[in-house]
Amino acid sequence: VFVMIRPRGGDFLYSDREVEVMKADIRLAKLHGADGLVFGALTEDGRIDTELCTALLAVCRPLPVTFHRAFDMVHDPLVALETLISLGFERVLTSGCDSSALEGLSLIKRLAEQAKGRIVVVPGGGITERNLQRILEGSTASEFHCSARSARDSGMKFRNPNVAMGASFSAPEYSIKVADVAKVRTLNAIAKNIL
Repeated sequence: VFVMIRPRGGDFLYSDREVEVMKADIRLAKLHGADGLVFGALTEDGRIDTELCTALLAVCRPLPVTFHRAFDMVHDPLVALETLISLGFERVLTSGCDSSALEGLSLIKRLAEQAKGRIVVVPGGGITERNLQRILEGSTASEFHCSARSARDSGMKFRNPNVAMGASFSAPEYSIKVADVAKVRTLNAIAKNIL
């Protein structure tokens, strides 16, 4: 279990207070047996925030650390990859700086070739049973990340059709996203045939 350290949604430019929350969350995750940690931080000009990442990595150690999809928001992914390697991240999760791993497949492959085993490039973003084989074969990746979720209907009997909680793009109030064991098994079977 790799625990994501992200104090809020939105961008990856964090305030001093948010950094303190991130450090506290890392300590709690380690205390409760996390196998690894996942975070990402950028500067205002779209580069890896080396100062903050160095500080957070120090709190994370000795656990392995993955830089998450904040990577997909960097100004120059090839330079950013070298920065992550020099900082000591073990993995980088990426959709190839595109809206999904399938769409960013050519960059994911290029990043994996550039990495030459110095960091694991993990495709993630929109991965499903329908596209996993193509992504793994096209990227030469040895790992992947996906949510493997399905929608489950809410148990609510009374439903108020006049109220929407949150933004218009948020999930419907009467549908819950849950991990789907059948999807996980299918995805694992696909991966085992390729890797």
